[in-house]
Order: sequence, then structure tokens, then C-alpha cells
Amino acid sequence: MPIEWTGSDPELLLKLDRGHGEPLRTQLERALRQSIQSGRLQAGERIPSTRRLAAELGISRGLVVDCYAQLEAEGYLSSRPGSATRVADGAGRSPVVRRTEVAPLLQPLPPGATDFRPVQPDLSYFPRRDWLWALGEAARRAPSSEFGYGEAQGSGTLREVVAGYLRRVRGAVAEPQLMVISSGFAQGLALVLSALAAERVRRVAVEEPGPTYRDIVTTRAGIEAVPVPVDEGGIDVGALAATGARAVILTPAHQSPTGVVLTPERRHAVLAWARERDATIVEDDYDTEFRYDREPVGTLQGLAPERVVLLGTVSKSLAPGLRLGWVLSPPHLVAAIAHAKRYADRGSPTLDQLALATLLESGRYDRHLRRMRKVYAGRRAALVRALQDQVPRVGVGGLAAGLHAVAHLPDDVDERHVVREAWARSIGLHGMSHYRIDGASHPPQLVMGFGHLTETAIARGIATIADLLG
Repeated sequence: MPIEWTGSDPELLLKLDRGHGEPLRTQLERALRQSIQSGRLQAGERIPSTRRLAAELGISRGLVVDCYAQLEAEGYLSSRPGSATRVADGAGRSPVVRRTEVAPLLQPLPPGATDFRPVQPDLSYFPRRDWLWALGEAARRAPSSEFGYGEAQGSGTLREVVAGYLRRVRGAVAEPQLMVISSGFAQGLALVLSALAAERVRRVAVEEPGPTYRDIVTTRAGIEAVPVPVDEGGIDVGALAATGARAVILTPAHQSPTGVVLTPERRHAVLAWARERDATIVEDDYDTEFRYDREPVGTLQGLAPERVVLLGTVSKSLAPGLRLGWVLSPPHLVAAIAHAKRYADRGSPTLDQLALATLLESGRYDRHLRRMRKVYAGRRAALVRALQDQVPRVGVGGLAAGLHAVAHLPDDVDERHVVREAWARSIGLHGMSHYRIDGASHPPQLVMGFGHLTETAIARGIATIADLLG
């Protein structure tokens, strides 16, 4: 039974190469045809309207209309007056999958201070009415059996909807039986590490600089976290190979905290490394919902589902307090991950899982994301403008997506001194050194979050510390 993406037009991840000699219409037809043939888009599933898809891809609506007409003539699509265009019955096939059982802290800032804390969403925009509606719908429709101890992998309803969402928006190869619902990212990573430890993985590579969750790795019995340098192209795959690790944790779509995107060449290289070493890639898909002046980047998991574990949550898109995330696993790990989940907490709250499924399927989640992209894009622009106007010596990078940017300070500025002095002025700054564990000397940089700050607060905060930044 197809998922019914009701409400607003569903989004769809497609890539067009304008530098290629091939016509855009031919590229679009092939991308849609392959999405249907592979099972990424399934029979009966609604696809975006011609107007929506044309706007998303930046092409003419007439080109999309012609493309849809061609694919309808070939039997891939079906439509009728007054109704959405859908994948035709019998056109697609489901992917063949193996079914398996399943740093020292500064003193707290005072109230009212401006804190440029990274990857922090604006919780005041949490869609309360939509969430209450989704909770009500879930409670009204759920059979009584849903409120008992459920499956270790989580609600089958939510796993089915999230799998469809990841196929549609992130280009993942996703099936419900390969998913485990987690209580946020930290638990999801801990579950995966537990499964890797059971396979005698004793060394896991992490990005350097990298996310502060690396402590989760070191707390797992017998697992060592090995830093691997990141440059403007992403992780250094040669250095990764030299570690002898059998697993690596990556943030390829928007590296945390540098903001760089793993280049296509590095993507293929790290996948080749995983195949050669019989290794596992753990992909942290932490803030890719918020993209600005670039086309979306699909998941690594979509290129090698047998080697990549994909971790995602709604902590940035909705709120971390919901404590809901997912693990999309290769077939050989899913049983061990589900086993670890069962013994961790007997499962995440069922009603919240059903409410999230309802929100996703209704189209209200997509609508919320479109609204927040505009809000965050305005705040991103405000940060860039404030730094350019008040501290022109400071460069800004890592801006293509997410909720933070990287400020490149002049070489004669002391990063730690800037952080301490700003804190004394009730401005929270966060140095790049906080994300490093190698102890070596590096250029001074700040990781500056903007998602939770108003444009006025951003401008005022930069004005307060402009003299410190150079």
C-alpha cells in the first residue's frame, strides 16, 4: 500500500547537471525513471506537481510538463484531471533486501545573554498546533494493541513512513525492516557502537575536528576513537586507511563543525575503503534539512546501503525534547541494533512515534521545514552581513547548509582569549579548538550558531565583540 503524501506538494531529491552537454529534460526523465525502477518511488505514490518541481529545480514548468507526459506515455506515471500525478501501478519495484530479525566548561551565561551556540534550533517555532493535531489523530486512530510493549525496532507505522521519507527526500535505500527507532542521536549511535563491538570492532575513526559526541565512542567497552583530519574536501581517506579502523563516523553532507561537504571523489574513495576493509560507515545526517544556496546532497547510504548506517533525528527540524530518531541499518547489523534497543529502554514512546508518522505523512512536516528554511536563511544572512560590516578582516565559511557558520579570524588573534573575553561581556562564543583532540596549533576559528538567535540579537552580539575579533 503506497504512502499517501497528503497536504502540500511532497518534496523530491533530484539532481540536474547544468554543466553537462545532455539536455535537462533528458536528465530529468532519466532521474525519475530510475527512481521508479529502483523502488525509491513506489507504485501509487504521489509525486510533486509540475509547478513545485520546476520551482525546486529552477527550470521551466513546460519542461517538467513535457517530461511527465513522456513518462506517462511510457507507463511510468499516471494522472487524471483534478488529481495528482502518481507512479503508475506496476511501474516500480521494491529494492531487494535481505529480511533479518530483527572540554572544560565556562561559567554559565547570565539570563538574556547572546549565545552563538552551534546547531541550536529556534524552539519558539516548534509547530505546537500541528503537533497537538498529530497527537490527537494518532490517539484517535491507534488500536488499543499499539499501547502495549511494542517491537524492539519501534512502531511499524513510523518505520514505514520514515523509510518513505528518506527515499523521497534524502535519496536513501530504505525499508522499514532495516530501521530501528531511537531516543535521539546519542542513543542511536550507542546502539550502533554496541552492534559493532559485538562484531569485534575495537577502533572507530572520527573526524578531526569533529562533533563533541566522540565521547560516546570512548565510553563503549574496548572501542578506541581515532581522529582523522578533515580538510576542504572532507575527511582525508588516505589517513583514514592508515588508522586500521574498521568503522568511521562521518558528517558528509555538512561536516560538523567545519561545514565542508564531502567531495564526490572522497565519497567514492571512502566507500571503496569500506568495501576493501570490510568496514562500516556511520553517517550522521544531522542538519541537512536546512540548505540555502546549493542543491541538496543525497546520502552516502544511498550509494552503499550494505556498508552505511544512516542516523537521523528530528532534534534540529522540530525539537530535541521529542527524543525521536532513527537508525537505518545494513541487513547484517539490524538484529544486533534492535537487541541493544530492547535492553536499553524497551522502546521509545509509542504515541509520540505515531504522532510523528502522522505529521510526516500529512505534509505538515514539509510545510514546517519550508517555513524554517526562510527563517534560518534570514538569520544566516544577518550574521554574514554583521561580520562583513563590523569586522571585515573575518572570513565566513561553512554556509551552504545547517544552523552554524565558521568565522576565520586573523592569524594574529588568540582564539581562546576571544572566547574568554566575549564570555565576560555576556556573549557566548565557541572556538574550533573545542572540537579538536589533537592538541596541535591551528588557525583561529569560531563556530557560530545563528538558528536560535533573532537577526537583531545577531547584529547586537557582533557589535559587542567586534573589537575582539580583529
